[in-house]
Amino acid sequence: MSPVAATAHNPKPDPVACFSVVAAAEPGVMPRVLEQFAKRNLVPTAWSSRVTGAELSIDLQMRAMDSGAATYIAACLRQIPAVTLVVISERRGTAN
Repeated sequence: MSPVAATAHNPKPDPVACFSVVAAAEPGVMPRVLEQFAKRNLVPTAWSSRVTGAELSIDLQMRAMDSGAATYIAACLRQIPAVTLVVISERRGTAN
């Protein structure tokens, strides 16, 4: 069992902030998205991206991020010029 999994001593696993970003499929988008985490000394726990036509979709997760920080980073992501949509959610457990 991982140290963040629920146990009798830790009944609530860490929150996982989940970000879904939709943007134009431009080369500079991914580094700009990652920059929002890197400049805060964070490395996303999970990252996946795909291009469909002219659209880039990025899904990433950050373990142990509180909702206030996630909301702020989402607002920063929305300021990236090619980004058209940012959706955040939270779940409990480990990021995969």
